[in-house]
Amino acid sequence: MTEASESIEEPAKDSESKDSESTGPAGIGGKPCTVGAFSISLAVKDLAASTEFYRRLGFTPTGGDGEKWSILVNGNTVIGLFQGMFEDNILTFNPGWAGPGQSVNEFEDVRAIRDRMVASGVEVQQDTTQDSSSGPASFVMIDPDGNPVLIDQHV
Repeated sequence: MTEASESIEEPAKDSESKDSESTGPAGIGGKPCTVGAFSISLAVKDLAASTEFYRRLGFTPTGGDGEKWSILVNGNTVIGLFQGMFEDNILTFNPGWAGPGQSVNEFEDVRAIRDRMVASGVEVQQDTTQDSSSGPASFVMIDPDGNPVLIDQHV
C-alpha cells in the first residue's frame, strides 16, 4: 500500500449508507441506476493477432464472427476485440446482464438509462434506443476525459 492509500478513510456505515448498498448506487434524482455487466471493447488492428495474444493470457473466445470481432472471457472478465469497427477503445456496460452472457430477470432498460442521462445534460451519440420500445438497443456517451462509454443492451 502507498502512503496515499493508507490515509484514505473508509466511509462511516450508518443506516442511510446501508440502504444505498442494498439498492445500488444512486443515479440522477437519487434513483438507483444499474448499468449491468462491464467489459472493455478494444479497437484492434489485427483481430487474429490480438485474439492469440489474449488466448495466451488465459482468455477463451466465446463469440464473434472471426473476421471483424471476437468476444473473449477469463472468469468474469470480458474483452471484446473489434477490427475496423470503431477508432477508440470503449468502456462497455450491458444492462440485463450480470456477467458474461448471464441475463438477469429485472434490470433498468437502456432507454431509461439514456433518458436519465439526457435529462441530466449528457449528450448521447450513436443512439438506437428510439428504434424500438424494448429489447436490444444502445447508445454512446463521452465521459469528461474523452472516453467513450457504450451502454449496450442485448436482451
